[in-house]
Amino acid sequence: MAAGAFILPALLLLAQGFSAAEAAVGVNWGTLSSHRVPAPVVVDLLRANRIGKVKLFDADPTVLRALAGSGIQVMVGITNGELAAVAGSPAAADAWVAQNVSRYVGRGGVDIRYIAVGNEPFLTSYQGQFQSLVIPAMTNIQQSLVKANLASYVKLVVPCNADAYQSASVPSQGVFRTELTQIMTQLAAFLSSSGAPFVVNIYPFLSLYQNSDFPQDYAFFEGSTHPLVDGPNTYYNAFDGNFDTLVAALGKIGYGQLPIAIGEVGWPTEGAPSANLTAARAFNQGLMNRVMNNKGTPLRPGVPPADVYLFSLFDEEQKSILPGNFERHWGIFSFDGQAKYPLNLGLGNSVLKNAKEVPYLPSRWCVANPVQNLDNVANHLKLACSMADCTTLSYGGSCYGIGEKANVSYAFNSYYQQQKQDAKSCDFDGLGMITYLDPSLGECRFLVGIDDSKSSAAASCGCGCGVCCGVWVLFLWTFMYLRMMGSV
Repeated sequence: MAAGAFILPALLLLAQGFSAAEAAVGVNWGTLSSHRVPAPVVVDLLRANRIGKVKLFDADPTVLRALAGSGIQVMVGITNGELAAVAGSPAAADAWVAQNVSRYVGRGGVDIRYIAVGNEPFLTSYQGQFQSLVIPAMTNIQQSLVKANLASYVKLVVPCNADAYQSASVPSQGVFRTELTQIMTQLAAFLSSSGAPFVVNIYPFLSLYQNSDFPQDYAFFEGSTHPLVDGPNTYYNAFDGNFDTLVAALGKIGYGQLPIAIGEVGWPTEGAPSANLTAARAFNQGLMNRVMNNKGTPLRPGVPPADVYLFSLFDEEQKSILPGNFERHWGIFSFDGQAKYPLNLGLGNSVLKNAKEVPYLPSRWCVANPVQNLDNVANHLKLACSMADCTTLSYGGSCYGIGEKANVSYAFNSYYQQQKQDAKSCDFDGLGMITYLDPSLGECRFLVGIDDSKSSAAASCGCGCGVCCGVWVLFLWTFMYLRMMGSV
């Protein structure tokens, strides 16, 4: 018997070992951060919160190795940059499946359920760059899965942005963009034949952010004073309206009953006036309540989405901020796995549990030297904020309005932590200094980075007079700094 013949039974056994894996709620696990919590710690966090589904944007070996044996259902991703290779070569598709799927599955392995072929490849801003690659890539990858004896278990999907469809006024008039009608028909046929859902990303926050006339209460789930009437149906929130616009669009190409999964949905906690902890909690809890109640939508009453993947698990401070500063603040957890607000995912815990055993760097920060003139600090700020994250200092951020000197300190520290506390990275031509007293101000948190060097034990060793006396001098400098800031 071929080795591949053992894979499917082993996968079925693995899938039975984790009860929460059947829950509809999952999370997106992005890794665009210089402060990455070790993957095993993240997996422990997922399990502690009974999160049984996770969606990745690639097939990171470190992440997949950590997920082995966890029982968590996984969606791996073929990046948009990989589409041309797998679309143009069956051999390349075979290699991708062998490298990123086959090697991980099996007894005690990773429970890979889906492969995402691209990520929002039909996005309008891509101007058709990936449009012709999607179906050929799916065809080749599907053939590779057949060869690997995995096609009946691992399904292919294409996460689509909601801009793939549109409506002139009401959800029932939903249609796919004209240039996508043919390919969406092919995609829907492929998904229907394989038993896979249509995956869509829905963001009511963006509708509110991009349109000053958008009714704020319509973005949430508590009801709206501006409901949308569509014949016999009335819509009280943007999510349902958007979802049913897709249902109508699928119906017009002959696939009105195709299951739909939500690949991304969420609300950021800062970076815009409408992005804050209160709004994020209200939106995400409202969404979870709807999922738990199996309420469905007017066009699909009593039929919730096949899966709902919250965006996102963590904040990612290396994401592009071209759409807005909020792009780096979608996490239900902060970068280090600490829950931002109470949230009941409907998976058995009434609130989120924090990550444990996070390997932080030593408790020290870089701040502006209180005895130095900061008149020439502009270029240093530009460097720090071009490399590290300073979005929290902007309007709508948790550190907005902390003052000019504190702004400088925050920027210096962000860069210092990104550089893994390299002493040289806190020099700034003598304008920076290292402190051992936390300079955080109110809700403005001056972060301490995560140690990924596997040598953090040195930070806790004993010290001779040279080191300890240095610490005492830094303490005095810190005291002077805090006095000038009015904190002591």
